[in-house]
Amino acid sequence: MRILLVGAGGVGDAIAKIAARRDFFETMIVSDYDQSRAERTIAWLEARGEAKGRFVASRIDASDPDSVAAVAREHGATHVMNAVEPKFVPTIFAGALAAGADYLDMAMSLSEPHPTDPHSQTGVKLGDDQFAQAPDWEQAGRLALVGMGVEPGLSDVFARYAADHLFSEIDELGTRDGANLVVRDEAGNEIFAPSFSIWTTIEECLNPPVIWEKDKGWYTTAPFSEPEVFDFPEGIGPVECVNVEHEEVLLMPRWVDAKRVTFKYGLGEEFIGILKTLHQLGLDKTEPLRVRSADGPVMVAPRDVVAAGLPDPATIGPRMTGKTCAGLWVTGTGVDGSPREVYLYHVSDNEWTMAEYESQCVVWQTALNPVIALELLANGTWSGTGVLGPEAFDAKPFLDLMALPVADGGYGQAWGLREQ
Repeated sequence: MRILLVGAGGVGDAIAKIAARRDFFETMIVSDYDQSRAERTIAWLEARGEAKGRFVASRIDASDPDSVAAVAREHGATHVMNAVEPKFVPTIFAGALAAGADYLDMAMSLSEPHPTDPHSQTGVKLGDDQFAQAPDWEQAGRLALVGMGVEPGLSDVFARYAADHLFSEIDELGTRDGANLVVRDEAGNEIFAPSFSIWTTIEECLNPPVIWEKDKGWYTTAPFSEPEVFDFPEGIGPVECVNVEHEEVLLMPRWVDAKRVTFKYGLGEEFIGILKTLHQLGLDKTEPLRVRSADGPVMVAPRDVVAAGLPDPATIGPRMTGKTCAGLWVTGTGVDGSPREVYLYHVSDNEWTMAEYESQCVVWQTALNPVIALELLANGTWSGTGVLGPEAFDAKPFLDLMALPVADGGYGQAWGLREQ
């Protein structure tokens, strides 16, 4: 397996660091528009004796499918791993297919709200553009494994596992994510510093959330709707969660039988207030505006300005404390015929991820899952063609490899099952 990793930001950097400790691949081409970022990741691995001659840096333009295809062909990539913002999904997706490579991503093609009734009806849904191209991937005999991060990704694996091993009938698959993370400045004051790309966060949180029900199909609601308090494990505790647009709701119903599918995220009152303010001021927009500068007028997207003004999520790890939890709450009828309610989850501790990988816990947890998936593809445990989500594959090998101790050939990341 020869992997073209597109993007050497926080998640891409963590993917390379996690993969470096595994032996399932021959080469990883770490690429970025700014090649020095890719070189920095490789230098980190070389300094620790973990590169072992298997990592190569390259420059790539993720916005150009021809550039993606050219870099993939140049290095003989068998798999293209998309680790950049979802606005680049269409071009990387196209470039991978043109190069005859398989493809993985952690976020899917973007949605477009319904033009007249955005808080009731779906418009273009997350992933619609990719699923529309499934015949092309099937005809080429290539696999596009989409939504294979942590959320989406691990929660989708949990959904498959619950359906196959824990439940005879599922009422609701409810992804529930929360954290107790705090970021402080040099003086020790708590500051606003999102632990993931603010560009992606704005997209997810201000778009109309999607819900799926068996008798209604997909429909939308207002942003931040249906607040509920969910008690997260391992000391995180109660966090208020609200509806957010996310890929799980678009993926799970395609392969897992359930009456209802939802996604709720623990954002917090301050974060919600900031997002609402950005929207009111028009700073969430992606269309470039003409702005005066010392060198003359320039075209700038307001959302890019917001992103530029905030700390890079890849750099805030040393100032962050706490844990983040990703998981799936499942209700229904157990295999014994009795009512059952469980929460399947994985917790990532920032202190540990920083000590082990110099990577903050949110991006590290996101990066873990595609590496496991790549290993399962490399050894033939997972296989397929077309555009498929994590639910299309047997979940048990994934969860077994994830939890198996490192000394025994696994990843040493225990996942939890809490009866509710």
